[in-house]
Amino acid sequence: MNLANVIDHTILRPDCRLDEIKKICAEAEQFGFASVCVPPYFIKEAARILEDSKVKVSTVIGFPMGYSTTPAKVEEIKRGINDGVDELDVVVNICAVKEGNWYYVKSDLESMTLAAHLKGKVIKVIFETSILSMQEIRELCNICVELGVDYVKTSTGMNGGGATREIVEFLRAELPSQIKIKASGGIRTAEQAKAFIEAGADRLGTSGGVAIIQEVGV
Repeated sequence: MNLANVIDHTILRPDCRLDEIKKICAEAEQFGFASVCVPPYFIKEAARILEDSKVKVSTVIGFPMGYSTTPAKVEEIKRGINDGVDELDVVVNICAVKEGNWYYVKSDLESMTLAAHLKGKVIKVIFETSILSMQEIRELCNICVELGVDYVKTSTGMNGGGATREIVEFLRAELPSQIKIKASGGIRTAEQAKAFIEAGADRLGTSGGVAIIQEVGV
């Protein structure tokens, strides 16, 4: 197993700087990470640096709270695509989930999925599993299956806890094989990374990718 190939090398701190974006892009090329995940503000620069690379450029939408209006999220997606993004990690409207307004939740996700897929881009839907009930997670899985999203992602890493093995296993049991799983939040060691892959994760979001790969001696 090549862990590097499943890592989204991530920097989403509110105070991150251009020199840090350049650094993670260089590291992603060096170690062969799947993508770099950067704030929307830095998409253009990351896309320019990685133009001739196999490394994809990811960004976040409606991040980290998820309660931006649907038109705002869709516009974020369109701007990101115009700037050169390949993959979009979008946050569900957790307020709407907690209200049980599943019509709104589905409409919100459908609009974002359509905006991404019309341009051939990958969409990863962030659930924020640590603050949802299992029934809420199950209902979100059902919606994602109906809409044909590309990935379900466990967490933003900003609100409450991150990924757990139990949640990844639950998601894998609820989702068909064509919908992949991204574990994110708190992944710092090679042991954790391998455990999430064994539990069913297809992609890992972490800012500790370099340390993880160096730990396994790649």
